[in-house]
Amino acid sequence: MMIRIIFLLSLFISATVRAELTIEITQGIASSIPIAVVPFKVNSSQAMPDGIDDIIRSDLERSGHFAVIEPKDMLSHPATEADLYFRDWRLLKQDYVVIGTINQLAGGQFQVRYQLFDVFNERELLTQTLKGTMAQVRDVSHRIGDAIYEQLTGIRGAFATKIAYVTTNSNRTRFNLSIADSDGAREQVILTSKYSIFSPAWAPDGKRIAYVMLEDSGSRVYVQDIASGKKELISSNKGLNSAPAFSPDGNKLALTLSKDGNPEIYVVDLKTRNLERITTHYGIDTEPNWMPDGKHIIFTSGRSGKPQIYRKNLETGYLERLTYEGHYNARARLAQDGRFLVLVHQSEKGGDFHIASLDLTRGLLQILSSDTYLDESPSVSPNGVMVMYAAKHKNRSILAAVSVDGDVKFLVPSKSGEVREPAWGPYQN
Repeated sequence: MMIRIIFLLSLFISATVRAELTIEITQGIASSIPIAVVPFKVNSSQAMPDGIDDIIRSDLERSGHFAVIEPKDMLSHPATEADLYFRDWRLLKQDYVVIGTINQLAGGQFQVRYQLFDVFNERELLTQTLKGTMAQVRDVSHRIGDAIYEQLTGIRGAFATKIAYVTTNSNRTRFNLSIADSDGAREQVILTSKYSIFSPAWAPDGKRIAYVMLEDSGSRVYVQDIASGKKELISSNKGLNSAPAFSPDGNKLALTLSKDGNPEIYVVDLKTRNLERITTHYGIDTEPNWMPDGKHIIFTSGRSGKPQIYRKNLETGYLERLTYEGHYNARARLAQDGRFLVLVHQSEKGGDFHIASLDLTRGLLQILSSDTYLDESPSVSPNGVMVMYAAKHKNRSILAAVSVDGDVKFLVPSKSGEVREPAWGPYQN
């Protein structure tokens, strides 16, 4: 399955450019597409952003579907079509080549013009001119990478999305809820606390995040506005308050409460605060997640004697079990196309926990992660192609990612401390 592309040219709030998370690609597809992104020519008497082509190369390589040639291995560095000799790139066995120029504009802005060429057919496939401020270098770069990816694959990707995650120090005395670009750059700490933070969940508009905080008085569910930092208490009932998940329209929140004695699934209307109980069973029901139609909720339940995934129709009340294979299946997340269910899977009692995908159309379950252990908290990219999850690797808590077909894999460790509880953000306008 090819990785799709995302269009985004907006910033949440100003942030540092440093990347606390790093990308370590461990596996790509064997039939990756050879492509050359030539260093863009900078036409300016002043310092200009000269890392745009580097970011584009990184995006394409990180996808696992492209083999990106290094600039030092190129025979020439053309900036215009007149300087482009296709025989040079055929000699290097490149299928596609990207060239571009960067020009300084008034008012602290810059302009980028790039072209994508098919080497074999010697024809231009794509050309585009973009403008931005110096603070939008990464956004413009991701947008170019997105357009190239979409042109060559026909499917959308996730270069310009955001991720949220929780970091903690070695003593677990300080917890940070952070957001960053999907490649780990421009990290923003949006919440710091002495209390443990769990289960961050994005609102569909990408402007709010729900999460659980384990305070002295017990667990509480909050919704926080990212831009202002203002947080709103949603649930502080007696007992368990956990596992928030926004409805597709962003107006409701599904969560797990044990206020009536047993953990059950509830839905709270964020405007009226009306609370509706969804499940009623002596088994533990937890970890709700909405299906894209907003009419179904999937959740983990122990009603069969061991954790399995169920789906309930909110209109008819019809309940069905989705998973049967393996000893343990939990924390299910559905891809946007509604076909692939991603979950934490344990094949047999006492075995390792790995990330698996269940094809709901064909009923086939595939284990995706094998290089890590104690895998948990899977989160699906908004295109339904990649899965980010928390794991243990070399005795460290890290993030990792894998495609839903298992072909592409990379690790996402933090430069400092432990990192867990990933949540992949939505598309934005």
